[in-house]
Amino acid sequence: MPLNMIPDLSQASGWLPLFFLVAMGIAVLSYVVLDGYDLGVGILLNRATDEEKDMMISSIGPFWDANETWLVLGVGLLLVAFPLAHGIILTELYIPVAIMLAGLILRGVSFDFRVKVQSHQKPLWNFLFYLGSVIASIAQGVMIGRHIVGFDSGLLGWLFALLVGACVPAGYALLGSTWLIMKSEGALQLKATHWAKVSLGFTALGIGLISIATPFFSPEIMTKWFALPNIIYLAPIPLTTLILFIIIERTLTTLSSNPHRKMWVPFVASVAIYWLSFFGIAYSLFPYIIVDQMTIWQAAAATESLWLIFWGTAIVLPAILLYTFYSYRIFWGKTVPMSYY
Repeated sequence: MPLNMIPDLSQASGWLPLFFLVAMGIAVLSYVVLDGYDLGVGILLNRATDEEKDMMISSIGPFWDANETWLVLGVGLLLVAFPLAHGIILTELYIPVAIMLAGLILRGVSFDFRVKVQSHQKPLWNFLFYLGSVIASIAQGVMIGRHIVGFDSGLLGWLFALLVGACVPAGYALLGSTWLIMKSEGALQLKATHWAKVSLGFTALGIGLISIATPFFSPEIMTKWFALPNIIYLAPIPLTTLILFIIIERTLTTLSSNPHRKMWVPFVASVAIYWLSFFGIAYSLFPYIIVDQMTIWQAAAATESLWLIFWGTAIVLPAILLYTFYSYRIFWGKTVPMSYY
């Protein structure tokens, strides 16, 4: 990375954009992991019996609304801290963003309606919850893919985005199924173990294909990863990812015969894979907020504006983190049937 792209970080104009990039990264990663598992539960919903569907929805009931707070925070930080990039990114992603929002709205409506309607109408809303989860997941994948290639308008750029869009639901299904392993018991837990085995293979395939394809869209990303000595320094990232996949696979095999032994391991390892993948993408893109077009410092708002929102972010971000930790602490343990009455 050319040093002339990085201003003096001892000055507010240098470190404030970096602070907001990190804050936005925390928000995006938190959303992908936390809302990822409840989207994954929705994606898996059609594979369960009616009673199991109630338990699956119950397992995400206390969390799913709060999980989406991270999406609002991430987009909000993009708007106020990087307004130039916000305009370009949302213009380029207008259609997939609209589709994602439609999917999320469909999920929200279905979540409430499925427990209020008459019994013969419930399968419809279960299906719509599943459909909304799939739509939102694919749209998010396309958005990630389009951003990685710098909104390349060529055929290969769109094919790459569609490839990522197809892989993201598998990754979310892995998070959702490993979440259910922790939160459920009996037949549903055994089914979740099987779902995790299937989605694990597709997730590994998706990460592998994306890792291979990404450097070919940017010579700078290619250099970052494969030039010496970078390739040696960065080798622990793919190697650790491979080890985590092996750990998940072996733990799932053990859980098939002993469902109460280390049932938290697949979920924690899956989250770790997401973290490593996120750090890999972040390293590939930095210091650009739009690949090969605009750095975070070029896109940043005026320093005076950044100072103003810095204090709000310094309060809001830890508050959301504490609330998230507290809510998961309160509702930890096996799922019980949900009641709205």
